[in-house]
Formats: sequence, C-alpha cells, structure tokens
Amino acid sequence: MSALVARTDTDYLRTVLRLDGWGTGVFGIIMLAAAAALSGPLGLPTAWSIPFGVAMIGGGLALLLIAGYPDLVPSHAVAVIGVNVVSALALMVLAFSGLLELTGLGVAFLLIGAVWVAVFAALQINGVRRAGLSTSPR
Repeated sequence: MSALVARTDTDYLRTVLRLDGWGTGVFGIIMLAAAAALSGPLGLPTAWSIPFGVAMIGGGLALLLIAGYPDLVPSHAVAVIGVNVVSALALMVLAFSGLLELTGLGVAFLLIGAVWVAVFAALQINGVRRAGLSTSPR
C-alpha cells in the first residue's frame, strides 16, 4: 500500500514536469521555425531566437526524462525549480535592460514568458511539497 501512496503523491509533480517539458519543447520548436518572422514584430534578433529555441528543446527533453524516472530524484526536481526561477528572472531582465531593442510587443512577450515560467516553478514547488520529497540526506 505504501508504494501506491508514494506513486500517487508524485503523480501531480510528474504531470507538472511533463506539461512543462512538452510546453517548453513545443515553444522551442516555434522559436526555431519562426525566428525570422518574429524578429520584426518583437525586436528579438534571430541570433537570439535560434539558441533560445535549441536550449528550450533540450530543456523540454530533460524535463520529460526527469518526469519519466521510475522514482523522482528530489535534487532533479529542485534543480528544475531553480532553472525556472532563474529563467523567469532572466526574461524580466532582458525585457527591461535595453540589451535588446525590443518592441512593445517584444517586452510583453518576454514578460508573459517570465510569468509562465514562474507559474511552473510555483506548481513544481507545490508538487515537491505534496510528494514529500526531501533533498536532505537520510
């Protein structure tokens, strides 16, 4: 019975990780496929869109791999949360730093991305808590 409880407790986190993985991967494909088309309306240079897209595809695959492990590894889940928090902060910095000559639509695009990533971080924090995963040594 305890195995069933443990599995049920991790289902929420696995689902959130999978949703994040698929969303990240699909968005990476869109960033690659539409890099040139998005450059004008967003002000996001193609030289930035392509590496972002590639990184997002890799990140999406990593998330799906982590979610698919028979036993979720607590340090992996915490690393995913950390990467999402850093990504949200980086998107906000890029939106307001002036490093890129973004259009108003480009700033909104990055801010929406920051909120999206932050929401996944919050859902993953909730999932780690619900699953009772601990990163401390036993």
